[in-house]
Amino acid sequence: MKEAKMIYAFSGSLDTSMRYAVYASSDRFLKHKHAWKAAHCLKYFGCRVYLVAPDLKTFEGSRVYPDLSALQGRVDVVVPCLRAELIQDIVRKTVECEAKAIWFQEQNWTPELDAACVENEIEVVRGCVLKHKTYPRPFAYLNPCYWHGWKVNKVPGKYQRI
Repeated sequence: MKEAKMIYAFSGSLDTSMRYAVYASSDRFLKHKHAWKAAHCLKYFGCRVYLVAPDLKTFEGSRVYPDLSALQGRVDVVVPCLRAELIQDIVRKTVECEAKAIWFQEQNWTPELDAACVENEIEVVRGCVLKHKTYPRPFAYLNPCYWHGWKVNKVPGKYQRI
């Protein structure tokens, strides 16, 4: 008999049962920057994660999609991991792929993007994916994501028993 998957809440209506598209450029994945960390963190939580980068075919054994339109009907949340000036069309692309929410990371939310989301009935969630991770002590105190997520919901790893 298969064990039931635990579902944990993030921010807003987002939880670990949803499907996520991490949207970035290839160097954000290849150089292990924030997009790479966010994708690994979501997988660590047990979420279904799709990688989206226009100039990358595969990454670490996973298929990388060239655009969000290739994921039409397959994702619930888009997680953009680029600067705000590089994601001005993210709302249009989110509508095209039929996602219901955008999880803006630190520093890439703008009031204009927020207004476009409200106009298109897309939920806006702000804040870093990484602050929901439980960091091991004593090194947790050295990680800035630990301090940013001091009082937010934490999600145990998929291999951790509750």
